[in-house]
Amino acid sequence: PTRGCASPASSERKMPRSNSLNRAKPAVFWSLVAGVVAIDVITKLMAVDVLPGQRVPREVMGDWVRLTLVFNRGAAFGLNLGPWSREIFLVLTIVALAILARLYRGTRADDVLRVVALGLVCGGAIGNLIDRVRSPIGVVDFMDVGFRDWRWPTFNVADIAVSTGAFLLAWALWGEEKRHPAQPAVAEVVPEAKVSTGG
Repeated sequence: PTRGCASPASSERKMPRSNSLNRAKPAVFWSLVAGVVAIDVITKLMAVDVLPGQRVPREVMGDWVRLTLVFNRGAAFGLNLGPWSREIFLVLTIVALAILARLYRGTRADDVLRVVALGLVCGGAIGNLIDRVRSPIGVVDFMDVGFRDWRWPTFNVADIAVSTGAFLLAWALWGEEKRHPAQPAVAEVVPEAKVSTGG
């Protein structure tokens, strides 16, 4: 057989692996999305039900780790854009999910890191979106870390998923850029026309 033609046997061996990867991609992605949303919703319901009231801390590991119920009308880690924060971030979340959906469709089945990253970000975004839709008072935050007056903005499971997924997605995209660097533009060289002097 010629070198340029793949044998039927090798093609048949590649097909099962390709099919299994195509099945694994949605399984990994949707499992992460569903898992993050489920854990986020359950922990928020527990925080509202168990914690004594807004901004009343309950120590878990001394002053370092506390549970403090806060209703956040802004974005992750307390980012706020004024009285219209809820509506603005609701629209921005929907736009972000549409962009993430396009990234997911364009992700190769064997790019596990990118699939995991997108699953985490989408799950976290949906978790906080559910809060913004169902409650006008804001997203439930309850994780409170820091020391004395030096404290990180209160957050939740969805925020952790979004932050972790965003980091992994940046890492995956950086890795792709290293593997496939952009080719420098090559200027087209136009040969100079030779002028005949005659005689």
